[in-house]
Amino acid sequence: MDVTVLRPDELTAHDMSAWRAMQRDDPALASPFLSPEFTLAVGHQRATARVARLSEESRTTGFFPFERHALGSGKPIGSGFCDCQGLIHRPGLDWDPPELLRACGLALWEYDHLAPEQTPFETAGTPRVRAASPVMELNGGHHTYLERLRPKVLRAARAQERKLARDVGALRLDFHTPDPLLLDTLIRWKSAQQRSKGRRDLLSQAWFLAILRELFDLPSASCSGTLSVLRAGEAPVAMLYGLCSPEVYATWFPAYDIRFAKYSPGILLHLKLAEAAAERGVSHIDMGKGASRYKDELKTADLSVTEGYVGRRTPGAVLCRLRMASHRTAHAAINASPRVHRAAVRAVGAVDRLR
Repeated sequence: MDVTVLRPDELTAHDMSAWRAMQRDDPALASPFLSPEFTLAVGHQRATARVARLSEESRTTGFFPFERHALGSGKPIGSGFCDCQGLIHRPGLDWDPPELLRACGLALWEYDHLAPEQTPFETAGTPRVRAASPVMELNGGHHTYLERLRPKVLRAARAQERKLARDVGALRLDFHTPDPLLLDTLIRWKSAQQRSKGRRDLLSQAWFLAILRELFDLPSASCSGTLSVLRAGEAPVAMLYGLCSPEVYATWFPAYDIRFAKYSPGILLHLKLAEAAAERGVSHIDMGKGASRYKDELKTADLSVTEGYVGRRTPGAVLCRLRMASHRTAHAAINASPRVHRAAVRAVGAVDRLR
C-alpha cells in the first residue's frame, strides 16, 4: 500500500470525488464529520492538519485525516470538536495501523469518537472505553420514530407545544435558515450557556468561528452547516447548528432562549427536526456522545463510539503514552473539585484568547 501525506488544501478534485464516493458506499462512513469539506475547513485554521491518501496500483483506496503534534503525537482532524473519527476507505479494505502511522510520521494516534467498523485500529491498538452516542432513528419514517418513543415523553412534549403556541404563537420549524444574524444569536445563546455551566467555550474563539462559518450553508451534499430554527409565532425560541449529509444530521450546537425555558423548547425543536429530516431522507439524527436528559428522552438507539489509541513500538510512542497518562491524572484531579475545575476553564479560556 502506498501512502502520500498531504495538507488538506492539496487535495485534488479527483481526491474529493473519490472520498465522497467512499462515504456513499458505506453507511458507517456517512457522518459529515468524516467528509472532505470538514477536513478542509479545519485545515484552513490548523497548521497541524494533514491527510494521508492510501492507494494500491494507482487506485485510491482510502483517506486518513489527522493532526500531527509534537513527539509524533497524532489526533483526529478537528480533535476536541469532531464527533466521528477514522479512516475513510473503500469497502473491504484492510490496513496495517502501525505501518499507516509510520508513513504519516506518527508514533501514536489517539481517538475519542472512533466510528463503528474501524476494526484494524481497535485490534492493533488499545481501546479504553466504549461510549454511547444517542441517535434518533428515522429510517422507518417519522411516524415510526414517534412510535419508538416512550408515551410519557411524547405526551409531555405535546402538552408543552400547546402551551407555547397558546402563550406565544403557533410553532414552525425552518429546517435551514441561511441567516448570519440568527447564527450570531445562536452563538450568543450557546456561549452564555457554556459559561454558566463552567465549561470551555469554543464559540468564543475566532479560529473556531471561522471553521463554523466556512461550513455554514456550504453547497455540498456531503457536509453542510445547517441552522435549524424553531419559532413560536415570529420569535425564535430554539436553534440548532448541525452538520448535515444525505444520511446523517449530526447535531453540534443546540441552544434556546432562556425566556422560554419552561416550555422545553430544545425537545420541541428536536421533535420537529425529526419530522423535517425524515422528509429529506435522513436516516438518523446523531446527538453526539454524552449524557443528557433530552438525549435520553429522544433517542431510539445508541451508536457505539470508542476512545483509545494505537501506537508503534518506538521511544516516541512511549513518551506519548506517558504524556497521555499524566493528562488523564491531571484531568481527574481537576474534575474532582468544582472550584479547581472552574479556575482551570477560566485559565484555558485566557490562553485561547491570547492565541
